[in-house]
Amino acid sequence: MNESSQLLPCVLIPMHDRHLLLPNVSVAEIVDRAAVEPRTEAPAWLVGDLNWRGLQLPVISYDAANGSAAAPAANRGRIAVLNSIGQHHNELPFLALLTQGIPSQTRLAEEQIRRFEGETGPADLMLVDVEGETACIPDLEYLESLALEAGTDRAR
Repeated sequence: MNESSQLLPCVLIPMHDRHLLLPNVSVAEIVDRAAVEPRTEAPAWLVGDLNWRGLQLPVISYDAANGSAAAPAANRGRIAVLNSIGQHHNELPFLALLTQGIPSQTRLAEEQIRRFEGETGPADLMLVDVEGETACIPDLEYLESLALEAGTDRAR
């Protein structure tokens, strides 16, 4: 096996105090934040809705879902549309996360990522050290449950 086939294409998504680390295949598209329609009387983690390719997606603030009161970056924030992976994929094929900046792509080998012990929130699956920088692997099933809850609230 050659060296390049052992590298995983990943995306680092900036949040308030860390980056999220996801494989490239989990990201469907990065879109402009201006496309979000705010929702009234929504939980703090629900930024609003995104009309994306004919679908109405709830936009989740990862930071707020994790208990942080950090305000979203106004001018550099984007929306990361993610492919869902949970049991409700047919009902919710995508979900949207507010970023704090522009995501970047990288290619990582297994030895470049080390599990990191630290305080995690409900939206964190685990913390990792990526060549000296702390990143978080998000709990996509938890985020999907929030998106499903937001979809149910919209239907009422």
